[in-house]
Amino acid sequence: MLEYIGNFHISLLLFLISVLGIFLNQKNILIMLMSLEMMFLSISFNLIFSSIYLDDISGQIFSLLILTVAAAESSIGLAILVVYYRIRNSIIVELMTLIKG
Repeated sequence: MLEYIGNFHISLLLFLISVLGIFLNQKNILIMLMSLEMMFLSISFNLIFSSIYLDDISGQIFSLLILTVAAAESSIGLAILVVYYRIRNSIIVELMTLIKG
């Protein structure tokens, strides 16, 4: 039980750092994407630790699903950023409202 609580604290610390990374740094889109990925990773850690503690494999399966979706999301986000950088030569978040459709 104590090992699970310690692992939960690590997961909670990662989640809080990622929330702070999103809210405190709203100008750099790359740091926001990395913080979002770290948020997914902390949720995945929590599912894995719960799965091990409860001796159930469903948490590990959901963790793989979350990591797969997060990898697809980051690759699409980075591709959009590369195209946007080629057009504007900057990736400032405030200027991204110009591309709304």
